[in-house]
Amino acid sequence: MIDYVKELNPQQLEAVQAPPGPLLIIAGAGSGKTRTLTYRVAFLIEKGLPPDRLLLLTFTNKAANEMLHRVSSLLPVDASRIPGGTFHSICNRLLRRHAREAGYEPGFSIFDEEDSKDVIAQSVAEEQIDTRKNRFPKPEVLSDIFSLAANTERPAAQIVREQYEHFEELIREIERVQERYQHRKREMNGMDYDDLLSVFLRLLKTNPGIRESYQKIFQYVLVDEYQDTNKIQSDIVDTLVAGHKNVMVVGDDAQSIYSWRGANFRNIMEFPKRYPGAKIVRIEQNYRSTPQVLELANASIAQNTEQFKKNLQPVRARGPKPVIVPASNGFQQAEFVATQVLELRDQGINLNQVAVLYRSHYHSMELQMELTRRNIPFHITSGIRFFEQAHVKDVAAHLKLVLNPSDELSFKRLLKLMPKVGAMTADKIWRKVGAEPRNSDLKGLVARMIQHGPSIPRAAENEWKQFAAILKQLASDEIRKHPSEMIHSVLESWYSAYLKVTYPNFKHRLEDLAQFASFAAKFKDLEHFLAELTLMTNLEIEQEARDERLDPSEILRLSTVHQAKGLEFEAVFVIGLADGMFPSSRSLQSQANEEEERRLFYVAVTRAKDYLFLIYPLIRSNAGYYGDAMQKPSRFIYELPEHCAERAELPEKSWAWES
Repeated sequence: MIDYVKELNPQQLEAVQAPPGPLLIIAGAGSGKTRTLTYRVAFLIEKGLPPDRLLLLTFTNKAANEMLHRVSSLLPVDASRIPGGTFHSICNRLLRRHAREAGYEPGFSIFDEEDSKDVIAQSVAEEQIDTRKNRFPKPEVLSDIFSLAANTERPAAQIVREQYEHFEELIREIERVQERYQHRKREMNGMDYDDLLSVFLRLLKTNPGIRESYQKIFQYVLVDEYQDTNKIQSDIVDTLVAGHKNVMVVGDDAQSIYSWRGANFRNIMEFPKRYPGAKIVRIEQNYRSTPQVLELANASIAQNTEQFKKNLQPVRARGPKPVIVPASNGFQQAEFVATQVLELRDQGINLNQVAVLYRSHYHSMELQMELTRRNIPFHITSGIRFFEQAHVKDVAAHLKLVLNPSDELSFKRLLKLMPKVGAMTADKIWRKVGAEPRNSDLKGLVARMIQHGPSIPRAAENEWKQFAAILKQLASDEIRKHPSEMIHSVLESWYSAYLKVTYPNFKHRLEDLAQFASFAAKFKDLEHFLAELTLMTNLEIEQEARDERLDPSEILRLSTVHQAKGLEFEAVFVIGLADGMFPSSRSLQSQANEEEERRLFYVAVTRAKDYLFLIYPLIRSNAGYYGDAMQKPSRFIYELPEHCAERAELPEKSWAWES
């Protein structure tokens, strides 16, 4: 027998030993959620529930395996007998048994992302969509639309209107492609990742025998990270437990931050309504952070009106107060972080125990530059290094052609972004329009492009004309003095439309490019800008190669808050804490979105064990059009009581790198 009183704190014990029936566990950050789930599984088995009558649903198979391994270390039970895994893996396993009832053959294929995009591309072709005329979305974007529709159980048309409004005129064509895509998958006896959920749910709803069978088999269902479930996942759980209502869901509404990818905040908030009489247990003892960090986190999340009220209670001894740092601009912010990181290292804190978190990837640009200059190794969880991103390199290629019209690599790079233009076609076109180095003249290149326009594939005619037009515009001697304005001109040309039809996250890429333009505004002319860009790019590549050979403990972590969820660090820097950056400007359009941003801030600060720095730049470069702009500190900082943090004072004169 397990001594639960000895192994668990009173709140965990209450959750683990709760009677059968619906149970909602609100597990605060760092409160031992996994431990509680593990002991609940062990408790149910000790009380006589056969291991194969449990179902454990998690968001990674690794999490499920770790929990079940812990159960087998607590009890003499074969953990492999306990069905556990992600929603998708469990649905796949059960669909294999009932493929024919679901309308498939037992050996059905599961398409990966590339397979899905290929079938979508075939569907577009079979529907004879004129992709040239209307700038039809690429398969990557259509896949994202169809996936979000499936996971939220909403029509694709609604997804387009709400999140891809620039394609609203194409809704009927998109729906036709979706219908064809579904038909083609069935013809090929295949499912994509989302079908595993939707087909299984449809099977349960349309086949009473199968539904009742699994309601009897799974006598108790446990769900981890319930605040991150989407509509279809919640419906699957509700259907499986409809008869007995023996369900335990564990999550933290204060860490619900993934609505943009379909997670439904309402699932956890409305659980007591869907399950009248449900027992609610709050686990609030925090084993991760100091009392000072938790006091700040509690004060922040208390501002949200819609939540399960909770108050994280510290177990650890007191530590240093969080520090709020006003920086004059992004460059001084970066200098402060780099200096403080080195000081922490001198105090004995390994760099891999330090994280810099931000709302959006582009907020880290100045910091990446400063770390690169100082030779401080870092790893970016939120994506690749700023200047190595494809869209940044695409825009830079336009500018490189202006400076050097004989730049064959830049010309071909841009040409291959156009429809029906591959490496061979790009090479053939370059041989016709390219100039010898001694005759490198941009106006001459543009003239030859216009002359040889008929050589371009018909599908790329519009892009080719606009490409020639933007190069002609950039040929002006005056505009070459303002590389920031050149970048904006590129974005107002064909390239912005290319981003919209090519990338589901095109809005984030446009934000990156706006920040790129801000960086360019620091330079007096194109030559100086491209020289520094080349230097920074080469330094990034060299440092990345060196970092791969370093001891992992000596590498600093840079990450968006979304991708840092579930992690913890001895020291955390949250940067870009200004209204319009964090919270993002788009989130301020509704109270629900603002509250999700506050939950995101809560997640950020609760990653810190000991040291927490909250930094905001007072001035933001406004990408060259209106000059630098003053900005307000984030409302999440204004809301904090004075006693929650110290205020640091940096020198009045801003450090700013100049060309």
